[in-house]
Amino acid sequence: MAGRYFEEFSVGQTVKTVGRTISEDAIFSFAGLTGDYNQIHTDAAFASKTQFGQRIAHGLLGLSIATGLIMQTGLLEGTVLAFREINEWKFVKPFFIGDTAHVVMTVTETKALPRIGGGSLISSIEVLNQNDEVCQKGTLNLLVLSKPKE
Repeated sequence: MAGRYFEEFSVGQTVKTVGRTISEDAIFSFAGLTGDYNQIHTDAAFASKTQFGQRIAHGLLGLSIATGLIMQTGLLEGTVLAFREINEWKFVKPFFIGDTAHVVMTVTETKALPRIGGGSLISSIEVLNQNDEVCQKGTLNLLVLSKPKE
């Protein structure tokens, strides 16, 4: 198992992920998957007349990319039990086609839950663009396996 166990996380631990560039293809794939073809995402002429001046990525696409980037760190590979909660999530700024998102995750609380064989890992999440501007932020609560008894 490559991932860390619950006991290997500590409050204050911070991880910065690699980046991922948000493509037009990603936006259209997400629209197809969800059925959300809102013109602000899919119609360049329409979006050019909005306050953004161009198409923007779906907010939930940004959140989905963020969770994928966290998983790509390998920290939770094989040890995460469940995605328990998203709290106080804010969509601060949009992601545009060509922006590169990365995540800064800071562990803010750990709580052992012996009955499930693990614990709750609460982390503050910032999803930033290539200019280190916060585009989304909030808190994720994950259930993570405890280290096996030897």
